[in-house]
Amino acid sequence: MAKRIKIFDTTLRDGEQSPGCTMNLSEKIEVARQLERLKVDVIEAGFAISSPGDFESVKTIAESVSDCTVASLARCTVGDIDAAWNAVKGAADPRIHVFLATSPIHMQYKLRMTPEQVVAKTAEMVAYAKKYCSNIEFSCEDATRSDWEFLKVVVDAAIKAGATVINLPDTVGYTTPAEMQALIQYMMENIPDSDKIEYSVHCHNDLGMAVANSLAGVQGGALQIECTVNGIGERAGNTSLEQCVMAMHTRPTLFGELPRIDTKQIYRTSKLVYSVIGQTAYNTQPLVGANAFAHESGIHQHGVLANKLTYEILTPESVGISTNQLVLGKHSGKHALAARIKELGYDLSDEQVGETFTKFKDLCDKKKVVTDSDIEALITNTTSSPEDERYKFVSFTVATKGRQGVEGTICLRHEDEFIEKTYCGDGSIDSLYAAIDKIVCPPEHTLDKFIINAVSEGQETLGEVILKLRCGDKTYNGRGLSTDIMEASIMAYLGALNQFMD
Repeated sequence: MAKRIKIFDTTLRDGEQSPGCTMNLSEKIEVARQLERLKVDVIEAGFAISSPGDFESVKTIAESVSDCTVASLARCTVGDIDAAWNAVKGAADPRIHVFLATSPIHMQYKLRMTPEQVVAKTAEMVAYAKKYCSNIEFSCEDATRSDWEFLKVVVDAAIKAGATVINLPDTVGYTTPAEMQALIQYMMENIPDSDKIEYSVHCHNDLGMAVANSLAGVQGGALQIECTVNGIGERAGNTSLEQCVMAMHTRPTLFGELPRIDTKQIYRTSKLVYSVIGQTAYNTQPLVGANAFAHESGIHQHGVLANKLTYEILTPESVGISTNQLVLGKHSGKHALAARIKELGYDLSDEQVGETFTKFKDLCDKKKVVTDSDIEALITNTTSSPEDERYKFVSFTVATKGRQGVEGTICLRHEDEFIEKTYCGDGSIDSLYAAIDKIVCPPEHTLDKFIINAVSEGQETLGEVILKLRCGDKTYNGRGLSTDIMEASIMAYLGALNQFMD
């Protein structure tokens, strides 16, 4: 009987290592809870030994979710494994994920260890981790550039020491689908007790083959795919969770029992992660991009109208994109909005529904038609907003001064004090941001990214501003939402400033 394929999500560990993708504790918890709603099997919550902040986030996530395994990464050292266990021991199902490089180049130049030392260290540290919990994963870093005969010895040692999952990563995105499938098959056929453990694949996208290589690993016998939401990660990224899952759902006869993922949570999970890290999907991104289900060609349009299967191999609804644009307006009550939020698949607390309703009523005063896209944007903005902002937006004005530029005046509330400052700059955004700086007095920083998106169609659409500020070697993301793009820009800037002023 075919065994179910498991999804190991490493968005909060490997994904967050990507430059500009850092998250604070509240954002990590929010993403973790959404991953639980998505029904991933394993959440790799972080690398506990790397910093006190990472330890705390792993520990908090482990104690916050209950419907999936929570793992922490650890090098083959006693200190790493101790930290990993102390972080995940409060989880319903804790896992320690131990790794050690096995390729010749890594052993010689990074580890400075002989092959014999690597085998001995693997056995010693897996056995050490096993004393803490039964769920132990061992990864052979850079497995796809390792000698297969040597890899077999290392994997056998890890299994005998107590590993329950063996991961064979394509750490630098080097392999091909045929090679990955053959590698998994070789290990399963040549290592005793392979039937008692699970093989896993963790592929990077340096040559654009991460998804293909991961699916090939499954066809070779792997039962776990390690991936990230939107494929975020170091360099060119990781295996895309959504693409792997939907490929298996679209071609179920080619794979084993399908993952338990609730596919209707895919789109909102993608949107949440992009919102938290201050990025957006590119238009042609599979499944979640703006053009993923669009048909402009006349031939394509004719085919889709005749039968959707001519050009659509899956529906937008299958990944949680609503095509039923039910319209709510200023006469709609809180119960009607709450019902629609539930229909859209969101599970909000009464407090969050109340906050969303307040923003919904404000929007109704500015916009005649409020669509599902608007409601989803309001929900994301509500659940992602900082709970206790140091500086709160009150009002702004801008006035052109001819050749002198544009004068921007901003009013913020700090605790019980209202503070107003004015600055004359080159443009509206420049003036308003400079006026905010006069109030907040932040440390020196630069604006790395500034993106404006339209949430829905029409001139009255909500405008979404996503920006990224850099302060020293750290980046901070901000997001603002309003029918007034200036107001959205202010809210996004304040959101980022409030993070590094805390």
